[in-house]
Amino acid sequence: MAAERQPGAREAVFAQLIEAGRAEQVAQRLTDAIILGVLAPGERLPSEPELAKRFGVALITVREGLGVLRDSGLIETRRGREGGSFITASPAQHGSLLAARLRGLARVDLSDMTVYFSTIVAGCAERAAMHASADDAVRLATWLAGADWSTASAARSNAGGFYLELAVLSQSARLVREQISLQADFGPLLLLAMTDEQARARLAAENALIAQAISAQDAVTARTLVATQIQELAEWLLAAKTTIERGGRLDDDA
Repeated sequence: MAAERQPGAREAVFAQLIEAGRAEQVAQRLTDAIILGVLAPGERLPSEPELAKRFGVALITVREGLGVLRDSGLIETRRGREGGSFITASPAQHGSLLAARLRGLARVDLSDMTVYFSTIVAGCAERAAMHASADDAVRLATWLAGADWSTASAARSNAGGFYLELAVLSQSARLVREQISLQADFGPLLLLAMTDEQARARLAAENALIAQAISAQDAVTARTLVATQIQELAEWLLAAKTTIERGGRLDDDA
C-alpha cells in the first residue's frame, strides 16, 4: 500500500502550506499527491477539519480546495456514516493534469524552481553520504532494487520517494522539512519526464549510482550526480513545455 511504502511522501502531502488561506494551494497539493501515487484511487482523505488543521488554513479554504478537485473529477464526496471525500482519479489522467499545469508556468519560474530544488536535493545527497550508516545504505539500495520503473505513474512515485529518502538520510531536520515542502509543490511537475521510457531507465540507473556513492561515503559524487540528474529532468521539462505550446501532447503510459 502507498501508505506503508511512503511515509515521508505522505508527510509531504499534508505539510502546512507556506501561504495560508488559498484554496488553490490546497487543491494543487492534493492533486500533486494523486499524481505521485501517494494518494491512491479509492482512498479516503482525512476529514475537512483534519485537513484544515494539517494545512494550517481555515475550514472554508479546505472546502473550496476540495470543490476544485471535485470539479476536476479527482475526488467524489459521499454522505453518510461511511462518507467522506474519496480519490477517483486514475493514473491515465495524470499526464494531462501535469501538462495543463506546465503550460501555465513561465520558463523563468521553472528555471528558478529547478535551481532551488536541485540545491536542496543535492545537499541532502551530500549529507546522506556523510552521515548514513552502513545499514542505511543497504536499506536504500534494497529499496531501489525493488522499485518499479516500468510505468510513468510508478516511476514518479518511486523517484519522488527516493528524493525523500535522501532527505531522511541527511539527518538534518531542516533539510527534511524543506524537501517535504518542495517535493509537494514541484516534485510531480519535475517528474513529468517519467512519461518518457528512456528517461525512466536513465533515472533508475542514475539513482543506483547515487546509492552507491552514499554507500561509499563519497559526498562529492553523490551531490554531483543528483545535481546532474535534476538538470537533465529540467531540460526535458522545458522541451516538453515547448511541445505543448506548439500544440503537441505528451503521452503517459500510466
